[in-house]
Amino acid sequence: MLDIKPMAGSLGAEIRGMDLSQDLGNEDILRLRNVLNEYEVVFFRNQDISPARQKALALTFGPLQTHPAYATIDGFPEITILESTPDKPTRIEAWHSDMTFRQHPPLGTVLRSVIVPPKGGDTLWASMTAAYEGLSLHMQKFLEGLSAVHDFAYGFKESLAEPGGRERLADAVTANPPVRHPVIRTHPETGKKVIFVNSLFTTHIEGMRPAESRAILEFLYEHIKTPEYTVRFSWEPHSIAIWDNRSTQHKPVNDYFPHHRRMQRITIDGDKPY
Repeated sequence: MLDIKPMAGSLGAEIRGMDLSQDLGNEDILRLRNVLNEYEVVFFRNQDISPARQKALALTFGPLQTHPAYATIDGFPEITILESTPDKPTRIEAWHSDMTFRQHPPLGTVLRSVIVPPKGGDTLWASMTAAYEGLSLHMQKFLEGLSAVHDFAYGFKESLAEPGGRERLADAVTANPPVRHPVIRTHPETGKKVIFVNSLFTTHIEGMRPAESRAILEFLYEHIKTPEYTVRFSWEPHSIAIWDNRSTQHKPVNDYFPHHRRMQRITIDGDKPY
């Protein structure tokens, strides 16, 4: 019996009664997709699954993407390792959607906890559907005709600035030139409109003077993290989060230094957001 427990007013639900270590039937896959469309991010606990099962779970949503900048699991190039240690703490601090520097940003993400700190290390998500609906009609109409540029090099500027960073990431920079996406996109499954700019990868809004673009983007970046649009998840070992990358943004809470945190992530290929 599937038990769905909503976690916040705008998004997020914990799912119980589904064993992700087993193959999911067509009915379970359809139910999971419908729940994800409704809640935008879903969580599971006590799911000690292998990399092969994580890949199989992600494949139920569609083809998979790889990431040009992160280490991967041996034999599973689709599974990236997100790790923070005392010697090499995480650099990701900003609210963002995954890999919007791609022409086809991910449909979604499957993230599995492997090592969690004794305290801290939560993750926040925000609903870009709720954030859009929270704008005035005048602002909605103004934004809907605009496009913005997203850039891999902008998102990884700290890594590129490290000694040897530009050489290490040269192929990734070449393979991922800047792309343009609408500031407001329509979700291809729900038909709802969402805000689709983020502070990690979006460089500017096209057709605006730099000061105008910065003012609009900074307003949106503050607006999207309104508490009423967010949900917070506390990780335990063998937890799994699946989120819709088209309609959410997320950020880690990096409050666990000097402890170790290791996650394994798969991103699912999406469509061009036009």
